[in-house]
Amino acid sequence: MGRPGREAVQHLLPAIREEYGIDFAIANGENAAGGKGITDKVAAELFGYGINVLTGGNHSWQNREGFKVIQEEGRILRPANFPQGQDVPGRGAAVFQDRTGGDIGVLNLQGRIFMTPLDCPFQSALREISILCQQTKIIIVDFHAEATSEKVSMGWFLDGRVTAVIGTHTHVQTADEQILPHGTAYITDVGMTGPHDGVIGIKRDIVLESMVSRLPVRHQLAEGNIRMNGVIVTIDPETGRATDIERFSRKVK
Repeated sequence: MGRPGREAVQHLLPAIREEYGIDFAIANGENAAGGKGITDKVAAELFGYGINVLTGGNHSWQNREGFKVIQEEGRILRPANFPQGQDVPGRGAAVFQDRTGGDIGVLNLQGRIFMTPLDCPFQSALREISILCQQTKIIIVDFHAEATSEKVSMGWFLDGRVTAVIGTHTHVQTADEQILPHGTAYITDVGMTGPHDGVIGIKRDIVLESMVSRLPVRHQLAEGNIRMNGVIVTIDPETGRATDIERFSRKVK
């Protein structure tokens, strides 16, 4: 979430990668540039801190500078269920290599409940997984959705088909991380990396003013209690199944 979130990645991710022996790091970057969208400079900054792939969501398009980098930078994904055959920049799924040379598939999807309607994320998931599974057994899904019910449904729908279904979008980390019966790691929302003293990353006084008056206000990023939220997924490379998922929330000192 904006500059504070990028600072959290800078200060915390290298140590986490070393502590856990992380082979591959994925982050949702749709709010990375000023809280809305992404730019080429911001993407390069985050890659430099140790992120391997950036996924997106409904805010990916709120910075026009981001259109070009989403189109040209292969390590940035946007939701795969945008209408097929339309001129939408970028791609929604790809296979990447981790630090050991192993292949990891990453799929980005966006929900439809309380959000802009897109193509069916469930059918889009099956389409993209059928392609990814020809190249790798390890497939990580970022499901960017508002409704808890839709995220939980996707977890059960893809259990045994993918390695992990990681929810994003609400900025509030949930406590339901688990390994589903057929080996898929799941969490409803991985949380937010950024300032936690506001309202989902925005200065609380501004949000409260809008909540009370119902008038539009210009959002400004909060600044304090900067944290990195995330999960660490342990994977059996032979089967592509997850063996553990651990949630964490670490504060920048």
